[in-house]
Amino acid sequence: MLAVATKEFRQVRRDRRTLAMMLALPVLLLVVFGYAASFNVTSLDVEVLGPQAEQVAPQIQKVGDDQGITINVVKVDTSATESTGTDDLRNNVAQVALVTGGSQTIALIDGSQLFTAQAAETGLAKSGLPIKTEVLFNPDLETSTYMVPAIIGLILVFIGTTVTSLGVVKERETGTLEQLAVMPFTARDIIAGKLMPYFLIGIVDMVLVTVIAVLLFDVPFVGPVWQFALGGVLFLITTMSIGVLISTLSRSQGQAIQLALMVTLPQVLLSGMIFPLSSMAAGIRWIAYVLPLTYFVPIARDTMTKGTDFTAIWEPYVLLTVLGTVVLSLALFRFRRDLGPSARARRRAAAS
Repeated sequence: MLAVATKEFRQVRRDRRTLAMMLALPVLLLVVFGYAASFNVTSLDVEVLGPQAEQVAPQIQKVGDDQGITINVVKVDTSATESTGTDDLRNNVAQVALVTGGSQTIALIDGSQLFTAQAAETGLAKSGLPIKTEVLFNPDLETSTYMVPAIIGLILVFIGTTVTSLGVVKERETGTLEQLAVMPFTARDIIAGKLMPYFLIGIVDMVLVTVIAVLLFDVPFVGPVWQFALGGVLFLITTMSIGVLISTLSRSQGQAIQLALMVTLPQVLLSGMIFPLSSMAAGIRWIAYVLPLTYFVPIARDTMTKGTDFTAIWEPYVLLTVLGTVVLSLALFRFRRDLGPSARARRRAAAS
């Protein structure tokens, strides 16, 4: 037993990547998730509409100061109506729209942002002002309406990253990577061919889980299908590109799975899937901006529950495209190195 234990210690010491992961990962996860795991809402974007908008705006800011919440008055319009407020909430102009007029002010609250809506509803109830609240897009503040669209993205992360990350590693472990190197294929041909089956399976899974979300969990789907599908395709390509990059960085399937989990786990808590990005510490929040799930979550939630127009949420699509292009380029570069500098010469020799 002592001899086996000694051998294992030596092996662990030689595998510095695994050793570093075992020692550093728990500390990293504790620090990152400790700062990210917060349901506290510290700021609200509010617009004030209607004839008395200019008088109500200072009052609502004072309410925020009294309750420790920063109220950002993003718009004051004395000529706007309730329908304007509904459209602005749908297009993410504000999180709360106060519509003044008559003896009572109506507060329209975006219910698709669960914790923000709960904080706004509670804060207005404690304000003492004659304000009637009305929650839109998720009137009962159902957790499933908030979580399920994001879970669709999480499922695609697991499929795209974890499964794809094993692709090149399997070739290396079985010894067939050398055979691919002498064939008349470019690195791009090989990557595209290996990704195609997983991509098609991912599309089928996306359709399947979306249908289940609507039929089983009663999640509304009020936006255009093409808009959701486009976001899903870009997101799936990006996550699969990450999987390929992980595959080129790993020497075994075990390492590939470890790295895939390191990439996947932070996306659960740092993407806005559970905790609002605004509640995270600034030193941690920047990590969220390099995670693909951060951009798919608003696409899924806004399209499904609010029917937000594409012109209002175009930025996540662009950022997903940029992120996917960068990661895929890095993966192709790494894969070309795996094929070796003499791969082209070997292919020419095999062809002749």
